[in-house]
Amino acid sequence: MLKYISEILTREGISLFAPVPLSACRILRPYLLERTGIADGSAVILAVPYASPPSPAQNVSSYAVARDYHLYFQLLFGRLLPLLRERFPQHRFAAFSDHSPMDEVHAACIAGLGVMGDNGLLLTEPYSSYVFLGELITDADLPAATVEPRKCHHCGACRRACPVSLDKSRCISALTQKKGELTEEETKILSQHNTVWGCDICQQACPFTAAAQRHGTLYDTPAFFREQWMPVLTEDTLDGMDEASFRERAYSWRGRAVIRRNLTLHTKKDGR
Repeated sequence: MLKYISEILTREGISLFAPVPLSACRILRPYLLERTGIADGSAVILAVPYASPPSPAQNVSSYAVARDYHLYFQLLFGRLLPLLRERFPQHRFAAFSDHSPMDEVHAACIAGLGVMGDNGLLLTEPYSSYVFLGELITDADLPAATVEPRKCHHCGACRRACPVSLDKSRCISALTQKKGELTEEETKILSQHNTVWGCDICQQACPFTAAAQRHGTLYDTPAFFREQWMPVLTEDTLDGMDEASFRERAYSWRGRAVIRRNLTLHTKKDGR
């Protein structure tokens, strides 16, 4: 089974994946696992690269330049699960990403896919932290070995680069997603940086990112993340998106009002 899974993932352009025993994973939402009918077995952890070359005027985080990664995984698993169920009808299969039964970063670490960064992200050799995580879960016992979860070398590059020193209560990415009015301090922090959604500062500063660029692997992304790029968001582009197109973007879950507030903040700052 693992050989077959490896073959179909490779055909999908995914090269960074590994199995782990389900029993070794930290289960955070047991109810999601219970719904699958899978009590024990294995999980194949996937790290899917998404980085796009930066644009000079880019004002959204790299993960939001292409269409929403939730849509990517929905389409991916929609192709993979029927193949697995047809090939192995005696076993159960399920798949998750983001809203998952498990701690995905921990699972990826024990699978040997990377290390935990000081910014809380998984750092991988080929793609740095520019990866989305997902998992295929089955009741089959796949050959799998776990490793002790490791942390990065604590070089401090991400902490030094972060304008708020990785303070989650003032994280720029979190502020761009906050609903309602911003405090005076939050407005000041956000207005000092050219972003209306998300933040990549800690990722850009990480030595793993520089290494991935030198090795030429950082932008080895599936076709989905090389299509329909929108690195610059303006009021005109926001107004020009119909609801179907807007829902395909990572920021749509917060609604247009949050994006419009952030755009207005930068427009006032620039005196327009």
